[in-house]
Amino acid sequence: MRQAAEDGRNPEPARRAWLAAGGSPPPDRAGASPTPAPPELRALAVGLLDELAAQKSPLSAAEPQPWQAIVAACPDWPRPTPTPPGTPHTERDPAPAGHDVRPRPEATGQARGPGGRGPGASAAERNAARSGRPQTPGGDGPAPSPGTPAAGPDPARAGQDVDLEPDLALRTRLEAAWLGRAVGCLLGKPVEKLPLEGIRALARATGNWPLNDWFSERGVPREVLAAYPWNRRSAPTSLAENIDGMPEDDDLNYPLLGLVLLQRHGKGFTTADVARLWLDALPAGRTFTAERVAYRNLLLGLEPPATATHHNPFREWIGALIRADVHGWTNPGDPAAAAAQAYRDAALTHTGNGVYAALFVAAATAEAATGRADVHTALRAGLAVVPPRSRLAEAVRLGIRAAADEPDFDLVVDRLHARYGHYHWVHAVPNTALIAAALTHADGDFTRSVCRAVSGGWDTDSNGATAGALAALLAGSPSALPDRWRAPLKNRLATTVPGFDGIGFDTLAHLTAQEAARS
Repeated sequence: MRQAAEDGRNPEPARRAWLAAGGSPPPDRAGASPTPAPPELRALAVGLLDELAAQKSPLSAAEPQPWQAIVAACPDWPRPTPTPPGTPHTERDPAPAGHDVRPRPEATGQARGPGGRGPGASAAERNAARSGRPQTPGGDGPAPSPGTPAAGPDPARAGQDVDLEPDLALRTRLEAAWLGRAVGCLLGKPVEKLPLEGIRALARATGNWPLNDWFSERGVPREVLAAYPWNRRSAPTSLAENIDGMPEDDDLNYPLLGLVLLQRHGKGFTTADVARLWLDALPAGRTFTAERVAYRNLLLGLEPPATATHHNPFREWIGALIRADVHGWTNPGDPAAAAAQAYRDAALTHTGNGVYAALFVAAATAEAATGRADVHTALRAGLAVVPPRSRLAEAVRLGIRAAADEPDFDLVVDRLHARYGHYHWVHAVPNTALIAAALTHADGDFTRSVCRAVSGGWDTDSNGATAGALAALLAGSPSALPDRWRAPLKNRLATTVPGFDGIGFDTLAHLTAQEAARS
């Protein structure tokens, strides 16, 4: 009902029917009802979801769904841009061939991990991986890529031109980007789900406001912790006193999956390829909101684009945005190509502004990856691929304008919360506006970018990750990031994505640069 209201449909008949039958009102921020709903209420909910889905949004002209309609709506779109292969069909797009989403036999193998980092790797192999030069066990060639079957080469790579020693400058920038993404995510993890006033209270209690360093529990009064408890799952691994490497987070898992996607299928992957990869390599328990619904829809036998729309009230939330960085990293200087890749990825799970947020980040990242852009040029490149009359474009423009006009970032944040606070805290519209505002206000500086993004609230770890990746990419080198951010991560990333647990950011940069070099 909330999503329907946000995109201009009328939820009132459904709301009346739901409340009359004894349905509970929505929670203020998150969470399920205290007791499970009885079967008759669940059946009613399914029927009401179908009724709401049947309504057409009056905003569809300003917020088009099909790829060609999105391109046509953007007067400054970087051209030429071909129709991205493998885009799922919509009402106005013919269905391309090849949308079988059953797992391919060759896509089900398990890799040892980059540079032999998997179970049983030798010390020499681990050292080679740390150096950023993945090796075979014999030390005389490239290692199997993550997600590639151990026996023989990946068929998707056959005939592809892959530079095994990619440009060093790009690789250095990409290492900074991976590291910056991890730092920003980790900074935001302990305060995820907290209201804005709670984030400010916790940081002020330790003299860390304006935010300039990791959160810490040392010195925080008990009454402040009682009023604003840390995120219980994240606090044991994300406070200054306990950080020991980068813990697992979906904001890093999805870029890893994006890297595997490109290794298996190249830049011409289809949305169905994304679906197959998820069924192969993404544990269902590691999915949330729109991704979890799309995963369920795949298991029910639905195919894209229905996976993004069937009973999916989260389809304009932030999930596609957090998957977009890798598409920009692998298309330096080509925002249109980055946006096309991000669209095919996002279409599995999202529609409308959820998709536009991914296009924005992918295009901005592609511009930043050249090493020649500043943050403002990158943000303009991102806006060029977002329909200008959409809610997301309006929000991003407001975020940039407010940040440019107001020296006090707290007041910028207050203005954004006053304007967009009615959205759910994981929705793409407010979060993308905040990311753009943080980057603008920080003028691209890494520390200021991640701290402003996290201090603005809403989806703190995702916002910190995206702002951190872009700002670090612009910084150009891991050494340009202050040691207090780099050192606790120890060049080590934990994940359940097969073949990547314990990998270093240097190795990830090498693998990503290889995919950027693929034709």
